[in-house]
Amino acid sequence: MLNLLCALVLGINLTSASATVPVPAEKRDVSPNLLLIVVDDLNDWVGCLGGHPQVKTPNIDRLARRGTLFANAHCQGPLCNPSRTSFLTGLRPSTTGVYALLPSFRNVEGLKDRATLMQHFGTRGYSTFVAGKVFHDGTIGRDERTKEAAAWGDKGEVAYPWSRLVQEPGLIKPMDWGIYPKDDRDHADWKIADSAIRRLQTCPIDRPFLIATGFRLPHVPCFASAPWFELYPTSGLIMPPIKENDRDDVPFFAWYLHWKLPEPRLSWLRANHQWENLVRSYLASVSFMDSQIGRVLTALEETGKADQTVVVLWSDHGWHLGEKGMTGKTTLWERSTHVPLIFAGPGIAKGAVCAQPVELLDIYPTLLELDGEKVLPDLEGHSLKPQLGNASVTRPWPAITTHNQNNHAVRTLNCRYIRYADGSEEFYDHRADPNEWTNLAKDPTRKADIAEHARWLPAKNAPPVPGSAMRLLERRGDEWYWEGKPIKVDELQR
Repeated sequence: MLNLLCALVLGINLTSASATVPVPAEKRDVSPNLLLIVVDDLNDWVGCLGGHPQVKTPNIDRLARRGTLFANAHCQGPLCNPSRTSFLTGLRPSTTGVYALLPSFRNVEGLKDRATLMQHFGTRGYSTFVAGKVFHDGTIGRDERTKEAAAWGDKGEVAYPWSRLVQEPGLIKPMDWGIYPKDDRDHADWKIADSAIRRLQTCPIDRPFLIATGFRLPHVPCFASAPWFELYPTSGLIMPPIKENDRDDVPFFAWYLHWKLPEPRLSWLRANHQWENLVRSYLASVSFMDSQIGRVLTALEETGKADQTVVVLWSDHGWHLGEKGMTGKTTLWERSTHVPLIFAGPGIAKGAVCAQPVELLDIYPTLLELDGEKVLPDLEGHSLKPQLGNASVTRPWPAITTHNQNNHAVRTLNCRYIRYADGSEEFYDHRADPNEWTNLAKDPTRKADIAEHARWLPAKNAPPVPGSAMRLLERRGDEWYWEGKPIKVDELQR
């Protein structure tokens, strides 16, 4: 029934950590535990979201059955560092100016003392713990970790084979996929799950816990052992729906957001007979990662604390697997922005599906309200507590995704509007066009709809912070630069 429902609905004032007043002990006694599960590069290829008809994610699906699934949730930035900075700080990329993979937000003036979600709950008496990739890799130095969370577990180092499985043209080490390793216990996500399980079994009993666990798959390298590939035999494998010449009605400026990437284009995958292999590897990686989430959820149940624990699961952004000629993220289309988001636990409706557009920014204020606290005034998201009690409650706000300065997507209940920094536009109606194949931006009958969406574009568009690098698009005078080099149109690789 949940799968069917999902299929239907899918048609700066900066506060420092030291400024937060600790909560009295009697309030802490009734605070829920918090288990936060962050996944890397997981799009809507999840059973309960219906994004791929063959995907097998029984553990994420069982979490959705015992909680509320937000089937129209979207990230704030389609790239790891901007997205994670946003949901940790409660601020949009267009507010922080963090658009690229560098720098760490702790090296940004105005953010270096910003209280993150975990720090805030630490001041409220929570025992805080981080395992795996919750912050973007390299964001927090080893000597600075205890300022962010009281204890840290296994980072989850990725193991690589002696030689590449795929000879991808860039030969960038993580850009690989296939059957590896032989033993699941050698995988980073297994070790991350082990670390979270140990914490669940040994965390202090005199106060509530916040355990944040970040799984690495299905981020490349998409490695999983042979049994997970056997779930997706080549014979009968369903490939993503692709429209040839899909970008003919898309502004050329859209290419600027992903001008040159380590992720291969669909054209390369096809020419080298790797498209099917990559799709199969992604699906196998999703299912293995799901099994590790299952291990953590089972461990929570075995502690006897599941009924006192709010579990939140989400992905930092989506991932293309050939749609619009792309693999990877860094676009403002549905495949890159749409992510799973599930809340489960005390006071949360079970087996509910909310179709309202929501954002990852909403996680921080929601957790505050679930702990009985007023939402901090400078958080830019909005609490989902009303929808956790009744999934049909409407919301007046759309979901907004930003990639590099002044490029935004506005996602409402039924439509997506995109405006790029050069003023070009896209508009899609998901009721008739769930694959976003027909750009209606020039349709005169949609003029009022476009204007209604455009009014939600962020008023503030901060420039890239000093030190911004990697996946950075910027304008210098009359020229556009990608990763520090001027863009030359004749060098585009489609």
